[in-house]
Amino acid sequence: MLKPLAQALAQWAPPGRDGGDPLARASAAWPEVVGADVARHSQPVAIAGETLVVATRSSAWSEQLSFLAERILASLRERYGLKELQHLRFRAGKLPRRDTVRVVRGTTGSARRRARRRAGSAESADEAYARFRATVSAAQRAKSDAGWKQCSRCASLVPPGALATCVSCTIATAQERERLVARLLFEVPWLGFAGIAALVDDLRREEYEEIRTRLLGRWWEMLVRAARTRRLSGTRRERLVASSYVIVKSGLEPERIVPATMRNVLGDEIFELLYERRD
Repeated sequence: MLKPLAQALAQWAPPGRDGGDPLARASAAWPEVVGADVARHSQPVAIAGETLVVATRSSAWSEQLSFLAERILASLRERYGLKELQHLRFRAGKLPRRDTVRVVRGTTGSARRRARRRAGSAESADEAYARFRATVSAAQRAKSDAGWKQCSRCASLVPPGALATCVSCTIATAQERERLVARLLFEVPWLGFAGIAALVDDLRREEYEEIRTRLLGRWWEMLVRAARTRRLSGTRRERLVASSYVIVKSGLEPERIVPATMRNVLGDEIFELLYERRD
């Protein structure tokens, strides 16, 4: 059913901060909110009710971004007028293809081309670059005047009240810490939380337990897959993983691990494949 013209005009708002398609506005704001590096691995794809659905390249990216969901939501709501968004949901999968043409808010490409033709000359590459630098510099000055500060790692600007690092660097730091803790759990699994916390600055028990749980899950998937296929890798890495898995899972000292302990934790099928199989 068609709406009366007056009603349609009253409800219309131009594209921009306070109007237009919310998904298009979230997608346009995404690189600035999370940083260019993170935006290459994630992209808003849908809005379901009050939830913005974001596709990511992997479950690891989904996990890392979920830790920053409140910060991302606050930025989208306060700085870009997306008040309707109350939740974020991340799902791993193939990212949709981004449009190759980017429209400057309030001015279409055809309008810009018409303006250039009216001016009687096309913009040169040097002029375009100079204009771009001037636009970026003006935006940075405006943010600095509004209280934005530099990220302590990459020097990009972060909004007032945010963490000392931008979203991209915060995620990179979390990934580096997780890799370090995971490596220690694999190489020296008997250290436990206290021993690893002595080697990793400001490691919290909750952070350690989250990494430990995810790592145990990945190790177990590897062992189950080997048992299902009845095949081991050429390096027999599964045996090293099984050894670390049992120590981390049980919390026992290495000298207290006996074959019965290994069988009890791993189960008969995995234990026999790893330690009783004769090639």
